[in-house]
Amino acid sequence: MLDQLSTLGSFAEPVGWVVLAVFLLGVALEYAGYPDRSRSVFVFAWVLFAGFWLLLIYPWFAEDQSIIRGAGATLAVPLSLLVAKAFYEGRESLATLSRAVAFMGLIYAPVVMIPVLHDRLILIVVDHTEFLMNLIGYDPPVVVELSEVGLDREISGKSSDLRNSFVFFPYEDVSVTYSIVVACTGIGSMAVIAGLVAAVRAPLDRKLTALALTIPIIYVLNIVRNVFIGINYGHQYAQFFPDLTMTLFGVDNPVRVSYLWADRIIAQSMSVVAMLLIIWIVVRVLPEVLGVIEDLLYLLTGTEYDLDEVLDVSTAESESSD
Repeated sequence: MLDQLSTLGSFAEPVGWVVLAVFLLGVALEYAGYPDRSRSVFVFAWVLFAGFWLLLIYPWFAEDQSIIRGAGATLAVPLSLLVAKAFYEGRESLATLSRAVAFMGLIYAPVVMIPVLHDRLILIVVDHTEFLMNLIGYDPPVVVELSEVGLDREISGKSSDLRNSFVFFPYEDVSVTYSIVVACTGIGSMAVIAGLVAAVRAPLDRKLTALALTIPIIYVLNIVRNVFIGINYGHQYAQFFPDLTMTLFGVDNPVRVSYLWADRIIAQSMSVVAMLLIIWIVVRVLPEVLGVIEDLLYLLTGTEYDLDEVLDVSTAESESSD
């Protein structure tokens, strides 16, 4: 059964590309002036999206050992189906959320598909992570291969010749490697915010202001996150409840405990909090985003919300001031 679930998970990537293509088709039809056809395509896209998240639940829980990402994928399955149902039944405002998903994928996809883009981004993040580590008094070697530091083994999971792996020696005869990959660059969070901003109907100057305020914050926080994980994992500072942690996550290497706590528990939890704060900043500049949030709250609770007054912002006032 577990092998079958793992095999199904391998289909997530091709399904993801199909989902993105269908969402983009919906956007194209909407802009071309075919709202009814666009709505039908979006409804189909959301059903496919639910299948995409379903395929990711087991890999993220079991293979990626991420409780937060696994729980997020689990929640995304029924939520995607709820969007499809509500859109089909006539909630036209969900077109904005649908456009946002399409634009998020359109921003993220080139980084994944084009090697020169993701390699360059990784190396920039490595340089800034190394700079911050050095600034606070840590100086781990950054290598392409472990032979550079006298170790006769390969770096687990490394599939490129990039200088992107930090090497630590927390104990005698024990080495720890922390590699920066695309997921460590913050591009996913940047794509979420940029896609959301691009999807709403609002003046361009306020959209650019929202991006100018939030994208640098995401990038800087991501560098701090990398440093936090690298140092805590590399120096084994987060050895909390090792026996219980290894049991819960199904690992047999006690060295992994610090990584699980630093990354999968603490950093990912703080990432959720940081994203909520960043969205709050976006809302202050671009109140139109509240429509998407109100739609999501309606789908989750079945209750209509008007957040303009609650958050002391006004879409109408912001539009009239431009």
